[in-house]
Amino acid sequence: MRMSQLVGRQIKEAPKDAETMSHIFLVRGGYVRPVSAGIYSLLPLGRRIAAKIENIIREEMNAIGGQEVLMPVVLPAEMWRESGRYESVGPELLRFRDRNDKNMLLAMTHEEAVVRLVRGEISSHKQLPAMVYQIQTKYRDEARPRGGLIRVREFTMKDAYSFHATRDCLELYYSRVHHAYTQIFKRVGLRSVLSIQSDTGMMGGGSAHEFMALADCGEDIIFCSPDGKYKANREIARTAIVLDESEPEPLEKVHTPGKQSIADVAEFLGVPERKTGKAVFYTDNDDRLYFAVIRGDIEVNETKLRNHLGLSEIAFANDHQIRAIGAEPGYASPMNVDAEKVRIIFDHSARESANLVVGANEPDYHYKNFNFHRDMGELAGRVDVVDIATAREGDPCPVTGEPLQMFRGIEVGNIFDLGTKYSAQMDLNFLDENGKARPVLMGCYGIGVGRAMAAVIEQSHDKSGPIWPLSIAPFQAHICALDLGKHEVRETAEKLYEDLAADGIEVLFDDRNNKAGFTFADADLIGVPYRLTVSPRNLAQDVIELKSRDGSLKEMVPAGEIREHVRALLGRLGQKIEEKD
Repeated sequence: MRMSQLVGRQIKEAPKDAETMSHIFLVRGGYVRPVSAGIYSLLPLGRRIAAKIENIIREEMNAIGGQEVLMPVVLPAEMWRESGRYESVGPELLRFRDRNDKNMLLAMTHEEAVVRLVRGEISSHKQLPAMVYQIQTKYRDEARPRGGLIRVREFTMKDAYSFHATRDCLELYYSRVHHAYTQIFKRVGLRSVLSIQSDTGMMGGGSAHEFMALADCGEDIIFCSPDGKYKANREIARTAIVLDESEPEPLEKVHTPGKQSIADVAEFLGVPERKTGKAVFYTDNDDRLYFAVIRGDIEVNETKLRNHLGLSEIAFANDHQIRAIGAEPGYASPMNVDAEKVRIIFDHSARESANLVVGANEPDYHYKNFNFHRDMGELAGRVDVVDIATAREGDPCPVTGEPLQMFRGIEVGNIFDLGTKYSAQMDLNFLDENGKARPVLMGCYGIGVGRAMAAVIEQSHDKSGPIWPLSIAPFQAHICALDLGKHEVRETAEKLYEDLAADGIEVLFDDRNNKAGFTFADADLIGVPYRLTVSPRNLAQDVIELKSRDGSLKEMVPAGEIREHVRALLGRLGQKIEEKD
């Protein structure tokens, strides 16, 4: 490809709304262009990279028995009503009516579609296990798209679905997909990817893992033990917090005028925040009230709380709702509330800690020395005691006891053990060996193509642009010809371009005859792994400069040997990549 003909120019200035290096370099390098908030067009450079990522994914999915299909983006609403998700999923699911006034939607995921598809094709245990996958456009009406391709509304995703007759079969295949994902992310050039336990979210099912590419710009928080034995997303991460189990002291009502926040109460009474109890009230879409109690220095993990309650959404309750159960906003206590009107949830930290400061359900008053087992009375038997604590960096690991480390990551893939969540609801059954109908067990496995591209940049760039790994780079070699007005330079560069292309090497030729600084700046923005510089000064010594984008290689190669040298270099690197796989 000649740069004089390449569609997609390089830009000096960063986009005004860019927050991440991948967003900056994808736009500046001529890889993507914004169409609307969270919606992008891929230019030729970007499409070449995406296609290579997709091909790597295909190879690994085919290697574990996957069969590629293609399902529609536009789906009838009745399909999602059948699973129960049409009503439960929020506004991120884009719903609309077609010209026949039929309710339709844009698919953000394809569980319903694949169940409908497979339901007509698989009926016997003899056809199981099976896996189908697709690489398809998805649409999620994201409220706050950001980070270029990291959080978008329209995106390309590989989603795979496996079908099994037994639990053992599903778990074995789940582990095979897990290994395949590890291979995929290595091959696309991601340097640091962690597989972590995660929340199942709107997908449902029994268990899930996310694959997180570590990056400072990542929106997800990950907690790990120093030895890596424990890894979990903040949404489900557990800790082994040290609790105060001292002997109970007498309950004492104290005057705390105007002190409503945990910080103010702790300072006023001269106690650390860990010696207080925090009261947080929530409500659901049916106006039911929930009273969460946790140690004062710990935040409520709303994902854990929602999962325990079986709710997709919760919101903070208002003062009127709080007073309706006999509690006082700012001074609320779990003691003596109307348990018929509220569901009380205690975190272990509040239930097992001794002598906490809690509200007195009276303005300007708190109780000192609250102890759950003594002071909750008959209400103790009506309380849910569950882990609803948000993990913090430095908290003891629940497995090793060592201080947890905190990282940020970009979710580039996920896998879910769906069990029978969709098959039972949508009548996807098979006949077992005895002719009895049973629901099919399912797994679901996704990879974001654009996110993977962006994550590679976040992990591999310098101040001048991306440093693409050879496996997904838009081109393998980049010829920079300086002073093309000189016959010898043009003739040498043209011949080198033709020779490398004839050898099957993907080569980009900057034939625009720009100044050296401009030419090299664009080359860095594009980030091709190897740059070949043809210049009058080099040719005067009968050499061509070969330089790697990452700076690890720089050598002067005799002009007559450059073709064979590049071919041998790329051949060795390609062999190393395959051997590594």
